[in-house]
Amino acid sequence: MKSISGKHFAQLLENHGWNLVRVKGSHHVYMKAGNYTRISVPIHGNKDIKIGLLRHFMKIAEIVEDEL
Repeated sequence: MKSISGKHFAQLLENHGWNLVRVKGSHHVYMKAGNYTRISVPIHGNKDIKIGLLRHFMKIAEIVEDEL
C-alpha cells in the first residue's frame, strides 16, 4: 500500500461525499450524511499519513486501495 498525504486523502474523502465540518488546528474533521462516525484527518503540510491510520480511515470511509 502506498502512503498519501493528508491533503490528498481529504480531497479523496470529499470526492466520496464526505463533508468538511470543521478545522481545528491542523486536523480537518469530516462527516457524511447517514454515517455517525467522524474522520479527523491530520494535515501537516505534505507529510504522509502513516499506513495504520490510513487503513483505519479507508475502512471507515469504505475506500478501497485501488482508489488511492
